[in-house]
Amino acid sequence: MLLVKLIVGLGNPGPEYENTRHNAGAWFVNALASHFHVSLKAESKFFGCTARLTVAGQDIRLLYPTTFMNRSGQAVAAMANFYRIETDQILVAYDELDLPPGVVKLKTGGSASQNGIRDIVSCLGNDKGFHRLRIGIGHPGHKSKVTGHVLGKARPDEQEKIDAAIDEAVRCTEILIKDGMVTAMNRLHSFKAD
Repeated sequence: MLLVKLIVGLGNPGPEYENTRHNAGAWFVNALASHFHVSLKAESKFFGCTARLTVAGQDIRLLYPTTFMNRSGQAVAAMANFYRIETDQILVAYDELDLPPGVVKLKTGGSASQNGIRDIVSCLGNDKGFHRLRIGIGHPGHKSKVTGHVLGKARPDEQEKIDAAIDEAVRCTEILIKDGMVTAMNRLHSFKAD
């Protein structure tokens, strides 16, 4: 059993970003809220939209920061501090350039190459021990194209694969909490959307 008290989905606020690849983490949190029949509500003291749900007897907070991606840590730290949530009880979902669409992976800690993750690490006091759900969006092929890629919409075939991977990740969230990281990773890492 893994103790997870806060699940965060990263993205950028506003309708112009809603359907862009950089919002894959937010899509995951929205899908999780929908799956468990809860509604995300704006809470200014947490700089985001939040909900509360129970999974396998655990009380879990959901958070979608409504700050821009590179200020995500402000929202995560505000909620973690308020509810006294330890760093290793946090799961952060975000878009991952190094994974193709349709692939999603779990890990704990690691480098902070994504702007939102970098800011969370900074705001939590450089402790990299939180769990990460990396949602593949693919790489455009050259670093000069990355900004346009993450802030652009996925092609319909790619979006279908991303959505399927997020659906699988939602199903694996319960496994993660009930049976732990290894069991959830075994299932999630063997999934690949066609």
